[in-house]
Amino acid sequence: MKKSLFAIALLATAAACSAPAETADQADQTAAVEAGAETTLYADLGGDPAGPIYTQSKGDTLAVRGFDVVSYFTGDGVPVEGVADYTVRYEGFDYRFANEDNAKTFVADPAKYAPAYGGYCAWAIGANDALAPGDPNVYEIVDGTLYLNFSEDVQGRWEKDIPGFIAKGDVNYPTHSPDEHFQD
Repeated sequence: MKKSLFAIALLATAAACSAPAETADQADQTAAVEAGAETTLYADLGGDPAGPIYTQSKGDTLAVRGFDVVSYFTGDGVPVEGVADYTVRYEGFDYRFANEDNAKTFVADPAKYAPAYGGYCAWAIGANDALAPGDPNVYEIVDGTLYLNFSEDVQGRWEKDIPGFIAKGDVNYPTHSPDEHFQD
């Protein structure tokens, strides 16, 4: 009986001692998967947002619904969707690009290409100090800055006094916390 108890204790000790090795292997695999996930970023520019950035859902990190913000300024000015292979993290949010050239252009000067007011509707922030989703297909570039609006109807209102709404938006937007998100 003593030999049986000794054998059981020895086996239990051996099993307990081998468990950390398995856990370490699992930790290594988890770290490799996480490292692999990080390598999907084309670049991580770091930084913290100065204000709220529009995403479809609170907690998401995909900015501008995945549209390539450089594409608004190049070619025929028609926005195109970006691809995951060319994702650049800027101020904690992910911007996607259609190609490597656009990703490089953004990396060189992200503030130039990121939309005003974090991609929220320019009219809503200017007229009502409110956060409303910006539609990537309803936009205007004014003095080299990309502005999105909620809809074509709203953009028509915005176009009646673009300088006035920009002046008000420039004052209103910084009063919103970076972790704020529009309410449905």
